[in-house]
Amino acid sequence: MTTPATILIADDDRSIRVVLEQALLRDGHNVRTTESGKTLWGWIEAGEGDLVITDVVMPDANGLDLIPRIKKIRSDLKVIVMSAQNTLLTAIKAAERGAFEYLPKPFDLDELAAIVNRAIAEPKDVPASSGLEPPLADEKLPLIGRSPAMQEIYRTVARLMTSDLTVMIMGESGTGKELVARALHEYGKRKQGPFVALNMAAIPRDLVESELFGHEKGAFTGATSAGIGRFNQAQHGTLFLDEIGDMPLDSQTRLLRVLQEGEFTSVGGRVAVRADVRIIAATHRDLHGLIEKGQFREDLFYRLNVVPLRLPPLRERKEDIPDLVRHFMEMTQSEGLVIKSLNVEAVQRLYDYDWPGNVRELENLVRRVAALYPDDVITNDIIVAELAQGKFAARDASSDDDNLGSAVEKHLSKYFDAHRDSLPSPGLYDRILKELEKPLISLSLTATKGNQFKTAKMLGINRNTLRKKIKELEIDVVRGTR
Repeated sequence: MTTPATILIADDDRSIRVVLEQALLRDGHNVRTTESGKTLWGWIEAGEGDLVITDVVMPDANGLDLIPRIKKIRSDLKVIVMSAQNTLLTAIKAAERGAFEYLPKPFDLDELAAIVNRAIAEPKDVPASSGLEPPLADEKLPLIGRSPAMQEIYRTVARLMTSDLTVMIMGESGTGKELVARALHEYGKRKQGPFVALNMAAIPRDLVESELFGHEKGAFTGATSAGIGRFNQAQHGTLFLDEIGDMPLDSQTRLLRVLQEGEFTSVGGRVAVRADVRIIAATHRDLHGLIEKGQFREDLFYRLNVVPLRLPPLRERKEDIPDLVRHFMEMTQSEGLVIKSLNVEAVQRLYDYDWPGNVRELENLVRRVAALYPDDVITNDIIVAELAQGKFAARDASSDDDNLGSAVEKHLSKYFDAHRDSLPSPGLYDRILKELEKPLISLSLTATKGNQFKTAKMLGINRNTLRKKIKELEIDVVRGTR
C-alpha cells in the first residue's frame, strides 16, 4: 500500500479539483486544493505538502514558472504539471524546469494515481533534471498534434532530454521519423553539437562503410583523397541512421562493433577514433521479421532498441488533421501564397481518407491546393480531385522502376539527397560503376547457367576481362543451374 501523503492541487477549473480530490482521498491521501497560484506558493513556503499537482495556466500564476521557485526553496518537493496546452513545447518546458511528470488534459485517473504513487515512493534526495535554458515561447514546433498518441511521443522526448540513450524510431513512411529524431537532438544535452542524418536505403551497398566511417587515400579504386565519414561529422552530436533495416549485413557487423567498443577506424585506416556520438535509428520495416529471415542481426537490434518509439500512422490520429492542415497552410503563407480555409465537407473528406502516405501525403495535398486554386475556401470537390490525382501520380511514379535509367536516376537522387549540404566522397564514378557492375555480371552468369563464354559474348566484353571482373568483384559462379 502506498504511504499516505499530503498533496497540494492548484487548478482554476473547479471540476478538475473536485475529481482529483475525490480520487486521491479514496487512495488515503490528504488533499488541499486551490484555484490560486498565490495560495499554492504560500503553502509551499510554509513547508506544507509532500507533492504538488499544478495546472500551467491560472489567473494569477503560471505553473511552469512556479517550478524553479519551488525547487529553489524545497528541492525535494516533486511537482506534477497538468496542461490543456498539449504541445511538445509544454512537455519540454515542464521537463527542463524540473517537473516530475507532465500530464496532458484530459487524463486518465488511473494513470494519475500511478504517477502520484511513483512520485511518493521515489527517494526524496533524487536530484531534479533541469539546468537547461527553456526554449523561446514563439519557437516553431517540430511536431504537430494533440492526439493521445502524440502526447505520448512528447512525453517520451521530454523524458529523454538529459539522456544519451539510443532510440529506435519505428513507423510507416511519411510519419515524421526524422522530425522526432531532430526534436530529440534539439531538445537534448547534445543540442550544441551537429545533427547528421544518413539514409541507409539511399547508399549503395559498397559505399556504406565509407559513408559511415570515412576512408583513407587509396583505400579503394577512386579514393584519390581521404574522406570524412558521418561518425566523424557527428562527433559531440547526434547521428541519425534512417532506414536502418536496409543496412547490409556486413556493415551491420561493423556498426555493432562500434556500438560495443565506442570507437571506429576509417576504411583503410589503422588509427582508432573515439565515437562521441548519440545514435538514433529509424525504420519502416519489420525488424523482427528481418531477424527471422537472417537479414538483420539480433544483437544489433537490441543495441539500437534501447528506447523504442513507435510513430502512429495518420489514420490512427485523425483528430490531428485540422492542426496539421493549419500548420501546413501557415507554411505556404510564409512562402508567399495566400492562406486558404477548408469547408466542413472538405474537412470530413480528409477524415474519411486512409492516408497511405501519412503526414507527408497530407502536406503535399495542402501545398497543392494552396498553390493551384485561387479560391479562398477549398471545397470537397477540390479535395476529391486532388486525392485522386495523388493516387495516379503515385502509380505513375512506381511504374518508373520498369525503366532501368529511371530506376538508377531515382536511386542516385536519394543518394545525393542523403548528403544534404555536403558532397559525396571523391571517387564516386568508379564506386557507382562497381556497384552496378556486380549485379549485372552476376545475373548474366545466372542467365547463362555459369557459362562464361556466353556471358562474355552477351555483355560484349573479352572473356579474360570477364574472368578478371569475377575475381575483383568476388562473384560466385554456379554452373549448370538456373
